[in-house]
Amino acid sequence: MKNWQSQAHVKWDCKYHVVIVPKYRQKVFFGKRSKQVGEILRDLCRQKEIGLLKGNAQVDHIHRLLSMPPKYSVAYTLGFLKGKSAIRIHRELMKTRGTLFGRSFWSRGYCVSTVGLDEAMIRQSIQNQEKHERDQERGLFDDLD
Repeated sequence: MKNWQSQAHVKWDCKYHVVIVPKYRQKVFFGKRSKQVGEILRDLCRQKEIGLLKGNAQVDHIHRLLSMPPKYSVAYTLGFLKGKSAIRIHRELMKTRGTLFGRSFWSRGYCVSTVGLDEAMIRQSIQNQEKHERDQERGLFDDLD
């Protein structure tokens, strides 16, 4: 069975495959600094208790498999990761001084897909749910006789 995580009133296993791209696909800068950018993203994930299950940096984009608690939306999480990492990349790696107003590192969009239970397993569970409920009802009425 899966390793479900818990919070006060919820058990969860929310995983997302995310792809983010630097603005203008900056291959020259990004290819050389991909490990440092990966470290920054790992550190930011730790701050929000987001599980970074797998990561891969290509020459011009990053793939991440994230495990996010349901209290955070995907849009909020990626906004946080892209925004804060852009600030740190400019300050630490690009040595930008002064205001960062109007500067960006990541492109505006992202690609995300859910990683969940197998569709066939879900279909089977839904199909068996009706049978399971009928069996439970029979068991309840048998006790009354």
